[in-house]
Amino acid sequence: MATWQGAMDNRGFQQGSFNSFQNSSSDEDLMDIPGTAMDFSMRDDVPPLDGETEEDKSYNGGGIGSSNRMMDFLEEPIPGVGTYDDFNTIDWVREKSRDRDRHREITNKSKESTWALIHSVSDAFSGWLLMLLIGLLSGSLAGLIDISAHWMTDLKEGICTRGLWFNHEHCCWNSEHVTFEDKDKCPEWNSWSQLLINTDEGAFAYIVNYFMYVLWALLFAFLAVSLVRVFAPYACGSGIPEIKTILSGFIIRGYLGKWTLIIKTITLVLAVSSGLSLGKEGPLVHVACCCGNILCHCFNKYRKNEAKRREVLSAAAAAGVSVAFGAPIGGVLFSLEEVSYYFPLKTLWRSFFAALVAAFTLRSINPFGNSRLVLFYVEFHTPWHLFELVPFILLGIFGGLWGALFIRTNIAWCRKRKTTQLGKYPVIEVLIVTAITAILAFPNEYTRMSTSELISELFNDCGLLDSSKLCDYENRFNTSKGDELPDRPAGAGVYSAMWQLALTLVMKIVITIFTFGMKIPSGLFIPSMAVGAIAGRLLGVGMEQLAYYHHDWAIFNSWCSQGADCITPGLYAMVGAAACLGGVTRMTVSLVVIMFELTGGLEYIVPLMAAAMTSKWVADALGREGIYDAHIRLNGYPFLEAKEEFAHKTLAMDVMKPRRNDPLLTVLTQDSMTVEDVETVISETTYSGFPVVVSRESQRLVGFVLRRDLIISIENARKKQDGVVSTSIIYFTEHSPPMPPYTPPTLKLRNILDLSPFTVTDLTPMEIVVDIFRKLGLRQCLVTHNGRLLGIITKKDVLKHIAQMANQDPDSILFN
Repeated sequence: MATWQGAMDNRGFQQGSFNSFQNSSSDEDLMDIPGTAMDFSMRDDVPPLDGETEEDKSYNGGGIGSSNRMMDFLEEPIPGVGTYDDFNTIDWVREKSRDRDRHREITNKSKESTWALIHSVSDAFSGWLLMLLIGLLSGSLAGLIDISAHWMTDLKEGICTRGLWFNHEHCCWNSEHVTFEDKDKCPEWNSWSQLLINTDEGAFAYIVNYFMYVLWALLFAFLAVSLVRVFAPYACGSGIPEIKTILSGFIIRGYLGKWTLIIKTITLVLAVSSGLSLGKEGPLVHVACCCGNILCHCFNKYRKNEAKRREVLSAAAAAGVSVAFGAPIGGVLFSLEEVSYYFPLKTLWRSFFAALVAAFTLRSINPFGNSRLVLFYVEFHTPWHLFELVPFILLGIFGGLWGALFIRTNIAWCRKRKTTQLGKYPVIEVLIVTAITAILAFPNEYTRMSTSELISELFNDCGLLDSSKLCDYENRFNTSKGDELPDRPAGAGVYSAMWQLALTLVMKIVITIFTFGMKIPSGLFIPSMAVGAIAGRLLGVGMEQLAYYHHDWAIFNSWCSQGADCITPGLYAMVGAAACLGGVTRMTVSLVVIMFELTGGLEYIVPLMAAAMTSKWVADALGREGIYDAHIRLNGYPFLEAKEEFAHKTLAMDVMKPRRNDPLLTVLTQDSMTVEDVETVISETTYSGFPVVVSRESQRLVGFVLRRDLIISIENARKKQDGVVSTSIIYFTEHSPPMPPYTPPTLKLRNILDLSPFTVTDLTPMEIVVDIFRKLGLRQCLVTHNGRLLGIITKKDVLKHIAQMANQDPDSILFN
């Protein structure tokens, strides 16, 4: 249902000709002009797309010819009626009611003929077919992105002379000249210094490689931000805040369209390959939802019903996480816990199926060449001890502190970007951040490698044959049992790696704050996990050395004897990664499941749970919002958080519009207004809908009619119903009374009237009103007193009231 804007102070639907409504009914329409999308804070309190346009002001209903055919508006549906405009919220109740009516009609017809029965079966099966297609397309795109990003990341350091399409690992895979100690070096792989100056030794070669690394990073970043800016402004960012808002019922045309999908897929590869501190996991959720939205247009059941389409998008989000982490169960739980607003049991099953198909497709492509779904799959061989819960909880505290710090600083920077000249130069900002990142990253091997490879290195459980600096221990033993190695004193390589990791930690913490939110695709999962994994590995190595040199201490002697394998630093890295990701996103259950699906370590669920809950508690103590909710509020989206309780003692009369000194509520009467009268009301106001009453004197409520539906119906009647003129009476009643001879034909519009609008009394507590808006997904409800209409409360009014009660800026809510 279209929105009745607060005190009717918000703008209504974008008005225009009947054709304009038809042309803007698809989510695949081209989005706003580059440079304007997503910069909502620069607009007035009411955005242009959600309000009055020049066509609004000039609308008078005239200038449209008529035909000789009579139209019965009660029988024939009018194209465009019941659809929504950009930046408005859907009416969940009406959409679900329409779907029930459609299903009831199909069921009744299925008993009449075999063809109708086949149609009924195909309608029931269409949802599963759609999930299959979403899983296949999402998995295929994720595999393409992984392979391309891996190749382009290695391109910054050199090329394979055996075949330009091989990345570094594949180039040296079958080489006969690879040694185990230098498994990444082979004659087939040439660095840029070898190609340009025929040597890989000396300072000049280092400078050439350094220069080429920075040059390629700047080129990739420039291409990414330019493509986003020119072709698809909605392809920037993570996408999860907007996905959450869309799933709550908000309309953002083009955000899930084909151009956004194409550009986001291409630029995500470029952004990840540039070496910026960002990940592809959040954007992959956006990509999967784009796939779901586009495929919905192949099925009438989902194309014509916004609520049903959002069920599909919830399942698509699960498929996106499934291919991002190789965690299908975690993907379903992520969709349920983090992004979905309405998640019935049927959607749970279909999400599971879509995630399964997507994971199977990605596994079939095998983008990492390791027969695994993810790059950093590890297995630990040592069980954890009860005492280790103490350092695990410490990592949880660090993760909560990091999450709260990151959210506050990142939101402050993004707000500065929106409110200053900085936001007008996104290309320059991206290039500056990329240059700083590349210049700082190249000298340090842990910042030079991709973030996924870094996490894989940190998660690794050192074995005898590992040549990594993190595994450079002094071997003071004669035998080992199977895969288990005793705790050993750290060698020079470990100490060197610790210093490099400490510098990497500082750089990641600082640079991620400025990277997330730029006008390129940027995810936050992997950078957050990297910060936690570095902190966890540092703590894990410290605990390992403490246990080795002081195994006789009381805290160790009962479970860690000399020569035993007691501490697994890789486990600490995994727990730290979960803690930091939980502190930023406030995920709990889905986070733990994703982490154990990543590592295959079922027995480490308790440490992960302890760290995740601790980080959430600490972060919530410092700020209630996760990063995605904070960005939703920053952008002014009308997202009514279902998890927060409203505990203030206010009444509906305190929030409703009009207020005591405001002009009276604009209403329509059921049988006494002419076409001209209604057109005058439409042209002189910007309201999105109008209550219909019996008469102005009685103010007894009949129903609620939408501005958009009124305009479409009147224009349609002037075109197709003979004799409709400005003096024709509009009836919202079931039967129109007999008219005198020579009277212009009447216009019956009862079919566009909502006869059961939600109403509350003026003394209804606001906590009940807020609960109704949350659980039913309302856009507005009418306020009555003793059966007489008093006012209206919109979703925007509720959000503004909640913000006001929380001592926040109510004008930050831009949309309804």
